[in-house]
Amino acid sequence: MKWSEICIHTTEEAIEPVTNILYEAGAGGVVIEDSQDLQQTFLSDEGSEYSLDPADYPIDGVNVKAYLPVNSFLGETVEEIKQSVNSLLLYDIDLGDGRLTFSEHNEEEWATAWKKYYKPVSVGEHFYIVPTWENFDPEDPNRKVIELDPGMAFGTGTHPTTVLCIEALETHMSKKAEVLDVGTGTGVLAIAAAKLGARKVHAVDLDQVAVQSAKINVKLNKVQDVVTVSRNNLSDNVKGQYAIVVANLLAELVIRLAEGGVADLLQKDGLLIASGIIRPKKEQVKEALIKSGLHVIEEMDSGDWIALVAEKAE
Repeated sequence: MKWSEICIHTTEEAIEPVTNILYEAGAGGVVIEDSQDLQQTFLSDEGSEYSLDPADYPIDGVNVKAYLPVNSFLGETVEEIKQSVNSLLLYDIDLGDGRLTFSEHNEEEWATAWKKYYKPVSVGEHFYIVPTWENFDPEDPNRKVIELDPGMAFGTGTHPTTVLCIEALETHMSKKAEVLDVGTGTGVLAIAAAKLGARKVHAVDLDQVAVQSAKINVKLNKVQDVVTVSRNNLSDNVKGQYAIVVANLLAELVIRLAEGGVADLLQKDGLLIASGIIRPKKEQVKEALIKSGLHVIEEMDSGDWIALVAEKAE
């Protein structure tokens, strides 16, 4: 069977919405080639460090590649993708040049080739994030291993926004804390919280594919006694109070989360860790957090990405 590879050259800010559009269009797989990944150091199966091949990545920005079956509906599907991607401009999302290109591949080529982009990597002070298909022997026995199978969900745990969240969890989470993970994706942040000693983690995502992926990864990492995963739109109808709410979302969704009363879900002195914020939108997000009754106590950054740690104000 032949597959058409659709490559959209865009920005980091647009990765998640573009990816969602491609999956909704019926993509049989997605690869994300982020030029910023070239700045990271990865680990081989033997634990030695190595760098990625620049030839596999764009000079700047991000390539989001989707795979669609070559059939009589392909032309219509591509037009729908173009319209949906362009409509993101209405939400003030920077698409970059949004250039779209095509190529064809046999099924055997794309079914395994995408795995070369996902390698073991050390994250924060406490973790290795390792794809399930890698035979990995940890060099540092003090680091905890998070096994991930990205499946059809967005994220492999190594994107700067995820790393910032993990680093913030390492700094601020107390043992036996109860944590809410909003927009869990593959479940990596919920798993990290559990491995850092959380008593209970409730992970939610609107995308049913992400929910299923997170459930699989939770079981892979043997934290199902701590982590529960369910489908939910942001924090709507979530009950209880939490020591930490972690939200790795687009800036617009962090603002919506704040306006939706996330402060009410925090215990006294509870913290919101919000990431996925592109630098030009930092002040807009901070204003929304302050209006919601939160006080920003820390800013973290990685490239163009910002994470904010906000405390419930009394």
